[in-house]
Amino acid sequence: MKIIDRYLIKEILQPFGIVLFVMTFVLLMGKILQLMDLMINKGVGLIAIVQLILFLLPSFFVFTIPIALLISILIALGRISSDSEFTVLKASGVSLYRLTPPILLIAFAALLLTAFSTFFLAPYSNMATKTLLYSVARSKAGIGIKEKVFIADFKGILLYADTISDRDFSMEGVLVSDQRTDEEPATIIAKQAFLISDPKSMDVTLRLENGSTYSVSKDKKNFRKMDFQYYDINLDVPSALSEARKERSKSTKEMTPRELILNIKNSRQADKNYREYVLELNKKFTIPFSCLMFGILAIPLGIKSRHRSVKARGFTLGLMTVLLYYLLQLGCDALVTTGKLPPLLGSWMPTLLFCMTGLSLYLTAAAERQIKWMSPSALHKFLNRNKVRRSQKHS
Repeated sequence: MKIIDRYLIKEILQPFGIVLFVMTFVLLMGKILQLMDLMINKGVGLIAIVQLILFLLPSFFVFTIPIALLISILIALGRISSDSEFTVLKASGVSLYRLTPPILLIAFAALLLTAFSTFFLAPYSNMATKTLLYSVARSKAGIGIKEKVFIADFKGILLYADTISDRDFSMEGVLVSDQRTDEEPATIIAKQAFLISDPKSMDVTLRLENGSTYSVSKDKKNFRKMDFQYYDINLDVPSALSEARKERSKSTKEMTPRELILNIKNSRQADKNYREYVLELNKKFTIPFSCLMFGILAIPLGIKSRHRSVKARGFTLGLMTVLLYYLLQLGCDALVTTGKLPPLLGSWMPTLLFCMTGLSLYLTAAAERQIKWMSPSALHKFLNRNKVRRSQKHS
């Protein structure tokens, strides 16, 4: 019997690796344009691009591992069933219950891998991505400024520096045209300027020293001059590099379970943030548990295959199942966010519904019974009933 276990594990793991690679690559393609823009237009180095790709992978694995598990089981069991190997096993006294342990073993291994990605890898990689983007934005802001050249890379700011020090990027003879406010644009002249970065707020600031600002009102009737010793301007780095600055505090996807629990304790139940924290905390359990749910559901669906093109059928059936599951999950998330559904119920409802459906189909398949509404006779009666109704309407 150990030979059968090894055979099933081998049949599932082979398509699992291929499907996992394909699904992860498809998700990564959605970020390729932004990464290419960073490398070609913004001058970001190849090492930083590779680091960004590695930081993105854990957040992809959270979804691709359960999907790859479902599709690989469908493909493996579909091939076994279409080649009549499952019939031979039943004739030899091997029941569906005996074939289940190796499949559940793989599903449990996928659960552990997904849980590790969900609990630890994804939060830290999301935060590391934000930090890396900020460090790139900070370095590119300094490198992109050249002496005796007008720089318009920053939104609403035109910058000119007469001389730039190679040692600390300090600038002398600085001219700034500030067009961020249409009501009163300003021209700023300063003797010196420095770039200052704040890792906590993820801001890049241009600090001007010993200068003056000149501004004219929109109706051209008022002129104002102001001398200063220090004057700070927050630079808006290019949009492809400024994603790290959009959220200065951790988002729910960047929080570990401990941080989510602390935020839940410090929030009121009536608040929207409370529902989001509870929903995200429960997702860290429902997403890994979906591996077991997909494993149970794939067994009865896979052994029903009688088609020769089992790979195409398994891939299509798996994608349809996943699409239905995540659409239901998105609907429940929306209801939880708007307060129409409790967070605990909304986060677990899709998984529990699919789990009960999978168990029902599994027990039916193990008992070699056929669900009435799925039987050929039931479908034949339904079609004949519709034909009779149509003929009566025409008559």
